[in-house]
Amino acid sequence: MPDKKTTFTYELTNDQQELLLGVMLGGNYRKREVPYSLWSIEGDHFNATLYEKEKHGKRKLCIQGSGAEDFVLFVLEPRVLGAATLGYETILNPELVAPHAGSDESGKGDYFGPLVVCCAYTDEALSEKMQEMGVKDCKQMSDKSVLTAGAKLRALLGPTGYAVVKLGPAAYNRLYAKIKNINRMLAWAHGTAIEELLEKRQSCPRVVVDQFAPTESTILRALKTRGKSVKVEQRHKAESDIAVAAASVIAREIFLRDIAKMSEEVFGPPAEDRPNVPAGSSDPRVRELAEEMVRKNGPVWLMNHAKAHFQTTDKVLAACGKSREDLPPEGQVVSASRLASADGKTA
Repeated sequence: MPDKKTTFTYELTNDQQELLLGVMLGGNYRKREVPYSLWSIEGDHFNATLYEKEKHGKRKLCIQGSGAEDFVLFVLEPRVLGAATLGYETILNPELVAPHAGSDESGKGDYFGPLVVCCAYTDEALSEKMQEMGVKDCKQMSDKSVLTAGAKLRALLGPTGYAVVKLGPAAYNRLYAKIKNINRMLAWAHGTAIEELLEKRQSCPRVVVDQFAPTESTILRALKTRGKSVKVEQRHKAESDIAVAAASVIAREIFLRDIAKMSEEVFGPPAEDRPNVPAGSSDPRVRELAEEMVRKNGPVWLMNHAKAHFQTTDKVLAACGKSREDLPPEGQVVSASRLASADGKTA
């Protein structure tokens, strides 16, 4: 059975907001203070927040917690929405599980490790099995769960059901030095994964992509013949689509496996008290490890283990008495944000 859903988001009309306010005032709920909200309450193992920003006459309601699903089923749907939708999503919108693919990436914001893009296929039968497995956006899962679910998904889909583009740090740095723009790099990687998936699944009619660039044309320009022959939908927070969620899990699983290999290279075989290479770029341990490795192995170590254009590189090199001039040419290319601003923030 799939895990119980713990996060819900709805766009409420003015009438629905009034109905919900009546429910809140008449129920046994505790008021909470949340920035930028009209009001927020805490109930039995859940909280609900209505945000003040209005768009097209509606406001966003967010419900979170282990009791969120019960609140939606037994309070929100019958008394506010006036319709039962939870559990009937695929009946109300059959396109959710109709044959299509989804593409997502992992590692974009991580200083260490690769950039991984995955495009995964689904249809009604596969979607049902994915839902039974509890597939969801990898950011809502622990690393351990991602590793397990990713392996199961790859086995479920088989070699024709997904395509992966992985840029290890060395390849990533060479490509960034040529393109000099992360969104264009991502567009190339997504486009390549989509083309490969469509080569395997030539009847796939559409692809959903998590929108990473300010304009939709960025990825459309990167698509080749097959990609331009299908419908490509770009959405913000597209991980709510089951195919995109599956792609996010597989991409993150592959990223984590590479990080595990790097951890073994740096810290030795797995052990209970052995540290791991840290994720992200803002964690102080990221700079600490990078500085330790540069002092031990020289600046070029970064080219094979990190995304060199991040501003973290400048800080690490400076702390070690080095500069980008000590790196090969592809390591001397910096993030566009650094060229536009000298505030020293990490890319």
